[in-house]
Amino acid sequence: MLYEKVSEFYSGYPAKKCVIGYSAQGRNIYAFHVGDDFGKQFMAVYAVHAREYVTALLALEHIKQGVKGGGWIIPLLNPDGVVICETRNPLWKANARGVDLNCNFDADWGSGRLNTRRRGAENCIGDKPVSERETAALVRFTLRIKPYVTLSFHTKGGEIYWEFNGAGDEEGAKIIAAYTGYKPKKITGSAGGYKDWCIQKLGIPAYTVECGDDSLTHPIKKLRSIKECRGLLKYFTENYGRK
Repeated sequence: MLYEKVSEFYSGYPAKKCVIGYSAQGRNIYAFHVGDDFGKQFMAVYAVHAREYVTALLALEHIKQGVKGGGWIIPLLNPDGVVICETRNPLWKANARGVDLNCNFDADWGSGRLNTRRRGAENCIGDKPVSERETAALVRFTLRIKPYVTLSFHTKGGEIYWEFNGAGDEEGAKIIAAYTGYKPKKITGSAGGYKDWCIQKLGIPAYTVECGDDSLTHPIKKLRSIKECRGLLKYFTENYGRK
């Protein structure tokens, strides 16, 4: 099971690490620091959607590879949802309370085209912005770290989202595109995501990377299926903002 794999990795990790909070069912949400303690820090988040849990394996790969500068990696924001996906419903996206975490942030919350208040496998916005323990933990930690940029790793489609309501920085999207071959894209009809909140409320660049070709089927189980992202974080930190 993936949660146990990440927990074991955490236990053996020799560098700075912490538990940023707990899931709805009480599972730890782990964060790993990589690189330098000093200077500006990035933040990278994975497995926000349960059925996209292959990105947690990508996170462990990114931790092992290292980065330029320093930052924090959160491999498994939605551990309860991943357990549901692994054991009961392979297409489940939400957390254990049936709330889609990437619709629960305070950025034009509830205005997305597919948003619903009905609990289920996907698209439920929750009772209010940041109603979920997982979302609240990430918000608190982000405000504490004050990152200069954030990246969210999802699947699938081979696209990079970098803009929200006219704000954002396309520079990072072009760097990601140069490494992966993915297409930078503006999207409409979506709101309440972590990227959206970082851009709108914190005023920092934020990127969502949809790893893997759109021909792949959820849930993607093998890291080799998204091999073009395996060295991405190291490449990004070596190149972003260094003109």
